[in-house]
Amino acid sequence: MQFNLALLASALLAAASPVLGADFGWFTGADCTGSVILSTSGVPPNECVAIGNGASAKSISYSGVPNLVEFFESGGPHDQCTNGAAIAGVAGSGCTNAPAGFNLQSFAYA
Repeated sequence: MQFNLALLASALLAAASPVLGADFGWFTGADCTGSVILSTSGVPPNECVAIGNGASAKSISYSGVPNLVEFFESGGPHDQCTNGAAIAGVAGSGCTNAPAGFNLQSFAYA
């Protein structure tokens, strides 16, 4: 019985995760093309998400964003969602490209 309850709780959490957050994909190419560097699912609002190990992306896809999403450049003062976003995306779904000559390193949404 205890195993079944734990299994049921896990299944419910897994089913609820798309409702609890947005999904993002990090790409090597512009316009959300090329290889997928990382996929992040169920990201909650008001949390900075940064790609690690010195990696960065040319573009980031997003879906399930209820409000404004902000993307931050890689390198220097903008890492880890600091010192102003490079680009702001709209609610819903889309793909955002890094500014010319830059990559994206982090994002946050409200």
